[in-house]
Amino acid sequence: MPDNTPKKRLFIVLMGVTCLLIVGAIYLLWWIPTTGLANIHPSLPRIAGIVFGGLSLLALLGTLVLVLTSALGKDILFTRFLRGVVIKFLLPAIELIGRTFGISIDTIRQSFIAMNNSLVLSQRRRVKPDRVLILLPHCLQLFECEIKVTGNINKCVRCGRCDIMGLAELAEKYSIDISVATGGTLARKVIIEKRPKLVLAVACERDLTSGIKDCYPLPVIGVLNDRPFGPCFNTKVDIEKINEALQAVIG
Repeated sequence: MPDNTPKKRLFIVLMGVTCLLIVGAIYLLWWIPTTGLANIHPSLPRIAGIVFGGLSLLALLGTLVLVLTSALGKDILFTRFLRGVVIKFLLPAIELIGRTFGISIDTIRQSFIAMNNSLVLSQRRRVKPDRVLILLPHCLQLFECEIKVTGNINKCVRCGRCDIMGLAELAEKYSIDISVATGGTLARKVIIEKRPKLVLAVACERDLTSGIKDCYPLPVIGVLNDRPFGPCFNTKVDIEKINEALQAVIG
């Protein structure tokens, strides 16, 4: 069976390119007004150079720390803060740069989700089962099923025709809250009500990326669903991946 697990190395490469472009932009911001600053005071170009050089160094060091954290699987320094920088500021730029190289937006988002998961797991945090929330999309349930489990997965009769049965049994095994949401608005409502310390979410690239951004600083581990019949219809998920993620975070 081929391994379709998203690879984080693409996101790391694009993040490095983005960092270099940012450093280049910082250099231009320093170089262009240098002459004018010298006319005001001879020391101003040097002071501006130190400031902009410091910003460039921070950008390079931040990228290096993220790469090492992801590679070693260990929280080195300021991982939570740097994850926020990536999510809030770098991701839009990386998506834009990736598209200029002809890389699809879904491929970039897959790599981002893998990178995010790596950073979350690197913190080695252990969470009590009752503070973990598994969040699922409604399209995992068989479309023809007459029993809609949205809002209450315990309605599932465990017929085994879709992955909801296995997920419900997994949540029962670990005594973890599990919810099925019909969209981002309901998902946010569930998170506000249950106030988890960690979310394990299943969705497509777009919804997972959006959810990770909306939930920050709450840590979210994303698992991509499979769409053998197209988007939002009778989707599937590898339950073993969810089991492995739970074993890594449950204390």
